[in-house]
Amino acid sequence: MSRLLHRAPGPYDPPVAVRELTAVSADGARLHVEMYGPEGAPAVVLAHGWTCSTAFWAPVARELSTGFRVIAYDQRGHGRSPAASPAGYTTGVLAEDLEAVLGTVLEPGERAVLAGHSMGAMALMAAAERAAFRAHAAAVLLCSTGSSRLLADSRVVPLRNERMRIRLHRALLGSSLPLGPVTPPARRLLKYVTMGDGATPEMITACARIVHACPRRVRAAWARVLGELDLGANLERLTVPTAVIAGTADRLTPIVQARRIVAALPDCAGFTELAGRGHMTPVEQPEAVVAVIRELVRDHLAAGEPPAAERDEHNERTAAKVKEETS
Repeated sequence: MSRLLHRAPGPYDPPVAVRELTAVSADGARLHVEMYGPEGAPAVVLAHGWTCSTAFWAPVARELSTGFRVIAYDQRGHGRSPAASPAGYTTGVLAEDLEAVLGTVLEPGERAVLAGHSMGAMALMAAAERAAFRAHAAAVLLCSTGSSRLLADSRVVPLRNERMRIRLHRALLGSSLPLGPVTPPARRLLKYVTMGDGATPEMITACARIVHACPRRVRAAWARVLGELDLGANLERLTVPTAVIAGTADRLTPIVQARRIVAALPDCAGFTELAGRGHMTPVEQPEAVVAVIRELVRDHLAAGEPPAAERDEHNERTAAKVKEETS
């Protein structure tokens, strides 16, 4: 599906890509990749979430691309990346797709700051022990995400009975019914599910256009994966400096999820709680997301980082220790 259907005016219109590439994943899936900003600048890789696309990062990419080389890709089945076979939807596939993108856009040994929103952040967690991730990740930002118990913790349907809440969330979020056109009722529903009270009409419309463009079968296939998500053990293996951002009004991945992640990270590089913001924090408060990414670049990717050999030796020792402790 063409990203032209996702366009929205102003800051929610994605910047013009300097280059467009295709990354081929381990199972042959073809992933659409866009690059913005100056060649040779520090690299930032952006992974979007469930039902979104590269267009979701528009306000963040616009700001970062003035000084960084920004790389965004469409998860399989989203945006301009074709859908996969029914068996092509797993957390392992998320990790393989990320590896394919990193191997396509970065030179051997080149490092980048990796930022993921929602399911994109889950891709980073899933890839924590993979070779390409360890070779290329200088630091990570996990934005509005969770690692397990998503259906139980979600507050889209605010029932006290956990069993009933899980059942209703599974049915609602995993539905393959078409979303239809972006109407006023559709915008109100999207705002309730995904955004905080302070979201502007422009933010809501931009997100609605992106979400409604996601094919319904793809939406349902990934929802089934998210419903069974269990990446808690991967957090212990995410040994690079990792920052976390979450909105206090997030119904899809409530802030208890973020606090659980922060407590489990071996090297937490900061936790930012955005008061009153919902699940779509890169759209609801892009300046906060940009500020954290800039800090991660400054602290972990700019001049003065340890030599590659020293860094790799440290990473290998840390990974071996984590493996020993969890075996």
